[in-house]
Amino acid sequence: MRILVDSSAREAIPLDLAKEIDLLRKIPMFAKLNASKLKLLAFTSEIVKYEPGDVVFYAGGPADYAYVIVEGAVDVVTETDKGTLVTLTLHENQLFGELAVLSNASRSATLKANGKVTVMKISAEMFIKLLAENSDFALDVMRQLSEKLAKSHHQVEALLQYERQAPTK
Repeated sequence: MRILVDSSAREAIPLDLAKEIDLLRKIPMFAKLNASKLKLLAFTSEIVKYEPGDVVFYAGGPADYAYVIVEGAVDVVTETDKGTLVTLTLHENQLFGELAVLSNASRSATLKANGKVTVMKISAEMFIKLLAENSDFALDVMRQLSEKLAKSHHQVEALLQYERQAPTK
């Protein structure tokens, strides 16, 4: 029996391993993994629930996990001279936190729950192992990284425009 962690209550809720494997099969990036890899992933990962506004991780924090959104959304939050700005919102089945894991660097942004959200936390070691041993999984991660790079470029342009137009304090 696995444990579901509720971030606000810090209470452990039993979660059936078979149900978690079924949940993983519904996430496109994991759908092609064989049964033994799904079982290993389910056994080694954590399912965590966050309440609206809860911080999943802070900029500068350690690259200890990659995350997949099971349900809900998270906001990528950037602090500017003009205040806090949501630069990107990620949704169900999207991966996040992988950049820090892949580069073995600290977190580059703060991520907050945008409403109630459920995520799967995958340890850095397991994430790297999945990439190394599963080409379909690695290709999906590369595609998601490419999409994020394109979105980031557009967000930088929007941020620069925002900075130019916002009144100074």
